[in-house]
Amino acid sequence: MAGHSQFKNIMHRKGRQDAVRAKLFSKLAREITVAAKAGLPDPNMNARLRLAVQAAKAQSMPKDNIERAIKKASGADGENYDEVRYEGYGPGGVAVIVEALTDNRNRTASAVRSYFTKAGGALGETGSVGFMFNRVGEIVYPAKAGTADAVLEAAIEAGAEDVESDAENHVVTCAFEDLNEVSKALEAALGEAESTKVVWRPTTTTPLDEEKAASLLKLLDAFDDDDDVQNVFGNYEISDEIMAKIGG
Repeated sequence: MAGHSQFKNIMHRKGRQDAVRAKLFSKLAREITVAAKAGLPDPNMNARLRLAVQAAKAQSMPKDNIERAIKKASGADGENYDEVRYEGYGPGGVAVIVEALTDNRNRTASAVRSYFTKAGGALGETGSVGFMFNRVGEIVYPAKAGTADAVLEAAIEAGAEDVESDAENHVVTCAFEDLNEVSKALEAALGEAESTKVVWRPTTTTPLDEEKAASLLKLLDAFDDDDDVQNVFGNYEISDEIMAKIGG
């Protein structure tokens, strides 16, 4: 399990789907509100909002929730969220990037620092691990969207940089600034994507033993449970054998 995939698989492994879904909807709604406030409240005229709505739809977020989140951006009493990125090292020297949307920087920084410390890691300065990642656009389609050749051809036509296909899905990579245009072109050719987002993809990975892997999963769970944390990326690598042992 490579560390650029966030932790959808980990959340499912824990069997906490209902609680996870409620928290996920809350985080998706926050991103929609921030995106709508940063530009126009029309997804067709606001690339970031379009991607946020796409991400929400991919997680089966109800249409009413999406519309409510967009309307919230125009409210005078709506919360103001700051976008903050934290970088640090987790168990086994794993490089970790944490993206947050917060209305209280001190609270969030203190919480993130404590998560790193409890896991035996340390919060670093901005840029301390970012050089080990590339910021790219990632568009995921299920395997049934087409053959590997068909998806590759569509991706080349759309201006993407790379495609990785396996038995489960096709992962299309593009420059992050091209994500909106590439995703639009792919949608016209292949239909709606399973997910469309900007990710931090590690250039190298750090393999973890069973003990360090278990500590890392606890750290990821702590981040996931924090309402302010939107996304987490790491350069960890955990073998299938170790995941099977600690997967519960």
